[in-house]
Amino acid sequence: MWQPVVRTVKSIPITDGGPKTPTYNGQMVISEKFTRTRMDGSTVGFGKDSYELDVPHAMRLSTSGTFAHGRYRGDLSVFGRAGTSRVKNSPERTVNLDNGRNGWNMPWAEQQEGSAGRTS
Repeated sequence: MWQPVVRTVKSIPITDGGPKTPTYNGQMVISEKFTRTRMDGSTVGFGKDSYELDVPHAMRLSTSGTFAHGRYRGDLSVFGRAGTSRVKNSPERTVNLDNGRNGWNMPWAEQQEGSAGRTS
């Protein structure tokens, strides 16, 4: 029986989430890329005046507004060190399967159960 092969290609330190806004856990697929885009906290439920800024190299990871992106400014000493979470050790729940292209988070056995090619 075929089994998926998962291997780490590269690990890159990041700064993500915070105590009040942790990042989802799980494997997330990049569904859109932007050279530059406007981030607006009100679109993800942070309130009308939470933040609004332009960011470079934005890559959408979820339909609900999770992005990986660069920064134009910031203290380099926090890169890869600040924040309270990582995509695999976050206090947040795993991203929902229907929040973007995140079916990769479904256990393999569960994927096989729903497969048209399943052999029992």
